[in-house]
Amino acid sequence: MSNRNGELGRRITEQREQLGLSRAQTAERAGMAETYLLYLETSPAPHPGEGDLIRLAAVLGTTPGALGGAGLNLPPGQRRAAPHPVLEKLSAAACLAYLRPGGVGRFLYVTSRGPVAVPVNYRLLGDAVVFRTGQGGGIAEAIGERPVSFEVDHLDSVLAEGWSVLVSGTARILTDPAELDEVSALGIEPWAGGERDACIRLTPREITGRLIRSARTTTWPASKTASDKGR
Repeated sequence: MSNRNGELGRRITEQREQLGLSRAQTAERAGMAETYLLYLETSPAPHPGEGDLIRLAAVLGTTPGALGGAGLNLPPGQRRAAPHPVLEKLSAAACLAYLRPGGVGRFLYVTSRGPVAVPVNYRLLGDAVVFRTGQGGGIAEAIGERPVSFEVDHLDSVLAEGWSVLVSGTARILTDPAELDEVSALGIEPWAGGERDACIRLTPREITGRLIRSARTTTWPASKTASDKGR
């Protein structure tokens, strides 16, 4: 198992702390000495055994590949397509069901260089997409009455299945205190860090999406949930 630039220990530590586990608790559950786990977390180039990493990943609710950073420097979709893929259009309700958990998506807008897509951490406020950016950044300066879009997708490379959702509409910087309080309550934390005090709200005009699945897959939770809500 490779360790990208000595980051295996940091991934173990962060995953453990997110679960609220101490080093001693994690080591006991994984059947290893606490001193060995300390070595894995702090060494710049640890060399864990395959069995140790498998047990540790199971305790931390992840996979050995994810702990080792496998594929993080590669674009998704390196595997072959499914033998019999099925392409489906998603309803607006199903699209919103996929968007509802929040996460990272791409905000698309037009600049002097042409169309630009920028990844941002987002949440939904009703059916609107909201995120934070810098006051003097390119996004804050470019939005207005011009149309913009927001795209989110997910790809399961192992199953060769996935989905994508595109939201198109107009965006504006929020200034109303009540709206700002609503966005603040969502707890959006940009991964990029820094001062990102401008809150952007994209009001959708059109929401579309697509789902690619294997012919053998019959049920997708988000689509089922969306259809159930309509009943």
